Amino acid sequence: MQISNEDYEQFKPLMFSISYRMLGSIVEAEDVVHETFLKAYQIDEKKIDNMKAYLCKMVTNRCLDELKSIRRRREKYVGPWNPVPLLMEKTNDYDPSDIVLKKEGLSIAFLRMMEHLAPDERAVLLLREVFDYSYSEIANIIEKKEENCRKILSRAKQRVSRVEDESLNYEKNKDIINLFIEAFQMHNTAALLELITDNVTLYSDGGGKVNAAIRPIVTSNNVIAFLYGIIKNAPEDLYFEVKKVNYQPAIVFLINGKVQSILSFYINNDKINEIYITLNPDKLPIL
Repeated sequence: MQISNEDYEQFKPLMFSISYRMLGSIVEAEDVVHETFLKAYQIDEKKIDNMKAYLCKMVTNRCLDELKSIRRRREKYVGPWNPVPLLMEKTNDYDPSDIVLKKEGLSIAFLRMMEHLAPDERAVLLLREVFDYSYSEIANIIEKKEENCRKILSRAKQRVSRVEDESLNYEKNKDIINLFIEAFQMHNTAALLELITDNVTLYSDGGGKVNAAIRPIVTSNNVIAFLYGIIKNAPEDLYFEVKKVNYQPAIVFLINGKVQSILSFYINNDKINEIYITLNPDKLPIL
């Protein structure tokens, strides 16, 4: 007896949730999930004691393997790399946003900070902090001793400790972003400076396919000047909407109903700390 279609429907959301957070890419996460189930279909279900644990182990280790090649590709990436935005509303017959289980560890800020972690650190942090797996379960999944998993988690949390203080209050953050939009529309620089930190950083991801800053832009004055420049040179038919992206409010820019770019934010202590502009057309959702 092989793994059933019911198993596929039941566990696919969890598999995608782990893969997307591990890889920061919708397409790559979907590929990993697909490959995991193809392999699982070849296994006799009678030989599997716990289907959920078995599939979780398979997909996590597949992600760990995938991260090795992904890191090499991202080292050659033109300019800053931002995670692929996940638009949290149904746009077509199949949308990965329909199957994300939890909002924890899903913000663009968190996913980008995950890039600073080694693959095993990334896996342990997600499984423990986001999906609440026990150390014994994690040890079985990544095939390391429990003591090692504890050390890996401690090391990972030290490297991305800033994420733990991140505000994920959607409505509160939406109010801040609306004030940000209003200040830009009014060209009120003083108001903008109140909304962003002095050392705010902007990451512009064009992937070498569209015009974008190839290095992070740092400090409030430089970021504001850069954004004013974008507005000044924007096409006349460009318009925007505030939408839920990765469970956080973001500014989605559109031309003729097609997404042109997405502006996401890392907000902490009621201040915008980081801004992520995703312009690479390969990363933008199709409405």
